[in-house]
Amino acid sequence: MSELDLSKFEKRMIIRNTKQEDIEEIIKMQNSCFPGMQPWKLDQLESHLEIFPEGQFVAEYDGKVVGSCSSLIINFDEYDDRHSWDDVTDEGYITNHNPDGYNLYGIEVMTHPEFRRMKVGYRLYEARKDLARQMNLKSIIIGGRIPNYHLHAEEMSPREYVRQVASHKIYDPVLSFQLRNDFTLMRINPNYLPDDLQSNKYATLMEWNNVDYQPKSKRFYKTSNPVRICVVQYMMRKIKSFEDLAHQVEYFTDVAADAGSDFAVFPEIFTTQLMSFMDEKSPSLAVRKVTEYTEQYIELFTDLAVRYNVNIIGGSHLVKEDDDEIYNISYLFRRDGTIDKQYKLHITPNERRWWGISRGDELKVFDTDCGKIAIQICYDIEFPELARIATDMGAKIIFTPFCTEDRQGYLRVRYCAQARAVENQVYTVISGTVGNLPQTENMDIQYAQSGIFAPSDFEFARDGIVGETNPNIEMVMIGDVDLEILRRQRQDGTVRQLKDRRHDIYRIQYKK
Repeated sequence: MSELDLSKFEKRMIIRNTKQEDIEEIIKMQNSCFPGMQPWKLDQLESHLEIFPEGQFVAEYDGKVVGSCSSLIINFDEYDDRHSWDDVTDEGYITNHNPDGYNLYGIEVMTHPEFRRMKVGYRLYEARKDLARQMNLKSIIIGGRIPNYHLHAEEMSPREYVRQVASHKIYDPVLSFQLRNDFTLMRINPNYLPDDLQSNKYATLMEWNNVDYQPKSKRFYKTSNPVRICVVQYMMRKIKSFEDLAHQVEYFTDVAADAGSDFAVFPEIFTTQLMSFMDEKSPSLAVRKVTEYTEQYIELFTDLAVRYNVNIIGGSHLVKEDDDEIYNISYLFRRDGTIDKQYKLHITPNERRWWGISRGDELKVFDTDCGKIAIQICYDIEFPELARIATDMGAKIIFTPFCTEDRQGYLRVRYCAQARAVENQVYTVISGTVGNLPQTENMDIQYAQSGIFAPSDFEFARDGIVGETNPNIEMVMIGDVDLEILRRQRQDGTVRQLKDRRHDIYRIQYKK
């Protein structure tokens, strides 16, 4: 008797995270699930995968996508009680996702009509609950449709309808399901989804509480969340050795630490000061000699960051990598001893012509013990797309080490840094070189006035300037920026550039 091959009878139901290749099927399925309602746009679903891939799920049955759900993390208390779906999802793009939030907010669940009664929705809800437990989130909140309400709208209010459904006197395919899955009613919101005519635009705000939630001491609402920044305006002068540079750098790090700074920020390519003791007239060859000090430079700043307990933006340094190309790289030296780096992405004509600098190709946002930051070296701050992408990736402070030889170049950096602070509701910091290096080709003169800039609104300094140095002298400037004030201003400011973007007519897409 031959053994029966059971595999040919198997049809597996799998719940997994959404992939790029699922997007087309999800959009088709939504048209079947919600006829007459606006379906997802391709760039909205791509934004979900880019910003919070862990929160997006599909149900796959026998190799076919038969259900999906999307979500993001928020602090629910930051939103108006009568918020709409657009408010809480940033018009479906979830760029307001807050990885430090308390609540998982579900923005859609759907099951293909041909596969209903197979507990697809139940499985997707369980996946969300498992995610909330894994991420130690306080609750799951959803804005639920009440699609059968239009059948009863003339005879009862939304509140009465919900009460009747909860009493099992009326069946609603969404609300009845949510109640069975341990969700409780918080409130009823009008005008939640303008195109949901079956629900008469109403939605039930429902919550599932995670009984395994463990409050963490670091997660509480703050009246203030200050970050202290020490900006170093560094004078380029002739030195005799790397040790001379190291002594200057340690002095400024000590000053930053004595002031209780969280960050010390040095200027772009200030290590070209090393050229002043090199007997090399050719700029391109002198740059290659500077790259020979890369390991000493990294060892110096790593030691100082740990020893003085300060996160250091190490300006930038010219580095020769294995491809024999030279890159302009800014390093983040964290006070816990870890290191990250950001390549300069846009290279000026001067850098290409004199030194043959190659461009990097990845924009990064870094985690620090003071939140997420980005580094955009000099010319990079003059490209507004980069700051917008970094902001969408969570950056609250953008550091810009710069090196300019004249007032016009300096003002390009300054004006653009201030514009980026306003456009993106972030803090920006610029740190530049001053002084002169006689007989050093292409690094002979410098011009700078360094500073810290804020968005322009009542919560911040009158002119949007947290602080600035005097022009063209060596000095430090120490200023505090408050991330809690920034958070509030993004929610309730006079203008809200991040929330009021018109994703329906434009969007910046990062290709990495």
